[in-house]
Amino acid sequence: MEAILLPPVMSGSSFMIGGFVYKYLFLITVSVLPVSAAAQSASEEALAEIIAAQDAEQAQEVDDQAHYGTRMEREAPEPIVIADMLVPQITVTANGLSTAIENTGQAVTIIERDEIESVQGGDATRVLQRTPGLSFSRNGGVGGFTGVNIRGASADQVLVLVDGVRVADPAAPGGGFDFGNQLTGMAGKFDILRGSNSTIWGSEAIGGVVDISTRTETGMKGTLEYGARETFRANVATGVSGEKAYVGLNGSWFTSDGFSAAANGIEADGFQQFAIGGVGFLDLTDSLEIFTHLNWSEGKLDIDGFPPPAFAMADNLETQETRRHWGDIGLAYYGNDLTLRAAYSLSDTERDNLGEDGGVTFGSKGRSERVQLRGEYRLLGGLSLAFGGEKEWTEFETNFDAPAETGIAGFYGQLGWVMGRLVIHVGGRIDDHEQFGTSTSFGGDVSYGFGDDWRVRASLGEGFKAPTLYQLLSFYGNTGLEPEESTSFDIGLERGRRDRGLYFALTGFRRDSDNLIGFAFTPDRPFGVYQNTDRARAQGVEAEAGFDVTNSLRLSGVYALVDAEDRSSGLDLARRPQHFGTLFADWESGFGLKLGADLRFSGSSFDNAANTVELDGYEMLDIRAAFDVGDSLEVFGRVENVFDTDYRLVSGYRTPGRGAFVGLRAQM
Repeated sequence: MEAILLPPVMSGSSFMIGGFVYKYLFLITVSVLPVSAAAQSASEEALAEIIAAQDAEQAQEVDDQAHYGTRMEREAPEPIVIADMLVPQITVTANGLSTAIENTGQAVTIIERDEIESVQGGDATRVLQRTPGLSFSRNGGVGGFTGVNIRGASADQVLVLVDGVRVADPAAPGGGFDFGNQLTGMAGKFDILRGSNSTIWGSEAIGGVVDISTRTETGMKGTLEYGARETFRANVATGVSGEKAYVGLNGSWFTSDGFSAAANGIEADGFQQFAIGGVGFLDLTDSLEIFTHLNWSEGKLDIDGFPPPAFAMADNLETQETRRHWGDIGLAYYGNDLTLRAAYSLSDTERDNLGEDGGVTFGSKGRSERVQLRGEYRLLGGLSLAFGGEKEWTEFETNFDAPAETGIAGFYGQLGWVMGRLVIHVGGRIDDHEQFGTSTSFGGDVSYGFGDDWRVRASLGEGFKAPTLYQLLSFYGNTGLEPEESTSFDIGLERGRRDRGLYFALTGFRRDSDNLIGFAFTPDRPFGVYQNTDRARAQGVEAEAGFDVTNSLRLSGVYALVDAEDRSSGLDLARRPQHFGTLFADWESGFGLKLGADLRFSGSSFDNAANTVELDGYEMLDIRAAFDVGDSLEVFGRVENVFDTDYRLVSGYRTPGRGAFVGLRAQM
């Protein structure tokens, strides 16, 4: 296919392609952005003409005449070259609305559905470990509590969104998100921001932001997989698109007998999860849409614990059941100079720990409701104003704590300026919490392109994390807590994009955090109480590279040096290795055979804050293969942990050994 030239619409800081292009790419690539509802505004006659276009000149002529007219003549922007349907990688984590990565100075990694499928498997960490500066810990196997750390920040200092909806459990003590409950079958894209950005996102965005987009397919695609430890995985995604509407449905089933989570155990701990989700949008007018995302999941995990009389990590027959539902509904407006997106969202998590007799030993319910408005207005030329506000209500209860609730409201504004290949953003935010009062955040970033696809970027951001309801109002709570705060800075040099051609990125960063909430014992609270007691610092270097050795072979890798320390004691932060990374290779033949390998390596770390229990470093190799049988069927397989490496991510918990898996992927 010849390259297609498409003129961009510059809306201040956001590099947004006109709505007709979004629909065109949606029909061709069956992939939409999580903010796709905000960008559908073109006439359907022109869309039909574009789809029917037979060459690049005809497509360009239709685009210019039908969709840009006087605005294109007024601005005369540079065209975008779409070679083999290559479009700019779009992030929502940087500025809250769709923005090309090249138009932000913040460090962002995007992993698309094609790459998720090539990695194989339901475990999200196998995909996320391709992000520089991202490490993780896990209690046992797939389904066990999995915390993601970005640049040395704790797991509860990373804001996690699904389709823009906050999904962390408000009833969890630290409020962090458990990636053990987030499998890959329903994920269309991972959008990962590294660095503090509470200016745009408010609470929790200290270490970074992870936005997971639900899959959107036209037609039907399905996957079946079977492998080690009696693991079975199935998922299906289907969707129907019309001239003014799209409806998509996803389903996922995962079950595994697993292995003993206790390092010294013999009783297998299995995991099961069923999930279903849907996406829909409808054009009400040429510039106004209604959209919705709905998701539900239920999982059951066998867990090990600390049974008497030894109270040491060992086998037991306890289980944990987790039920989650979340979603949103809203309206999006896309005009020449104004973009608006308003939504109501809900996230609800119920968790029960069941003893050997089936009785509930601990139960919790957490709920979050939010209304928000985000927008961007083009002021003059390349100058724009991004703005937004939201109000969130959270509540929790456990079988030991009475129901409690609180609320937080926030407002932000960010100026963006685009002049050629120079892009600058600067903004501020104010939040008001019902418990601790007011918090302010400021941030900015700059990106400058030069030479042959090179750019230098830098960002400065502040982050804060409101105390959780559990930390404020539980039996161990303290209503006098202040929010955790951070200031981060990074500067980087980058060339190209990570999924093709010659790519290189090198980033230096530093983050200082204060008022961190810890658990302490005091004379008046002998059973323990949460207090603002800690300070931390994380600094280091991230490196990423990729290049095509031949037309068929591509080598890539990420590496991070992260020095994360407790500034009060001078000791290392727990479970934060200083050195870690992933090397991966992909080879594709001319007859449908694809081979790949992923090598994860990690240096040693300490399991506890006192730095008395060490976790050894490790290297682990996975190999994978896939073969196309015709145009609609693919056979694939992999071997995880090829050399059966024995390693630990959390002291006392086992990790999976060698395992082989095979599967089929079909589409119609």
